[in-house]
Amino acid sequence: MPIRVLIIDDHAIVRAGMRMLLENDPQIAIVGEGETGADALRLARELSPDVIVMDVTMPEMDGVEATRRIKAELSDVAVLAVTIHEGTDYFFQMLQAGSSGYVPKRAAPEDLLRAIHTVAEGNVFLEPSVAKDLVADYLERAQAGEARQSYNGLTAREREVLTHIAEGETNRAIASHLGISVRTVERHCENIMRKLNLHNRTELVKYAIRKNLISLDGE
Repeated sequence: MPIRVLIIDDHAIVRAGMRMLLENDPQIAIVGEGETGADALRLARELSPDVIVMDVTMPEMDGVEATRRIKAELSDVAVLAVTIHEGTDYFFQMLQAGSSGYVPKRAAPEDLLRAIHTVAEGNVFLEPSVAKDLVADYLERAQAGEARQSYNGLTAREREVLTHIAEGETNRAIASHLGISVRTVERHCENIMRKLNLHNRTELVKYAIRKNLISLDGE
């Protein structure tokens, strides 16, 4: 079954370019387009896409607010932010709103396709330069004495599972890799999030990167 994608961007030429790119992937089906955050919310309700490719700055309602409202109503819909803005302000706002990934518009076309497939599988996609922003932010806050999340409270197996999650593996892949059941992986995920006071895979990935549990591409 193809990945059902909704494209939201206030520039028609950008939407046309994305459509041309995505139509070349037989595993992707474009179910609709919109130009505002309000369109995103309405079409998400009507079309139930698997992935919304969301611009950040748009009229009527920006991508941050649209993402927050969509995730509150339709938690299974993955939102992928694709934007010209590469500063950390918008980046963290989108992640906090519930976005599963953040791709700069200057990224290579294959990065966008890979990002869509990644978030459609329930994983998180961070373009390498964006991931580095997470690290820089963590270091800055750590120096200010604000980063005090406990990693020592996790068991050895939970640390292992956390690392695999941060590397983008699905629960099924983690189960196969570690020789345990999918249900056991899910239970470990629940325990990890409870112990670290995190709420979703995006936050788990952010935490793992900040704790230097995974290496970043391009370093």
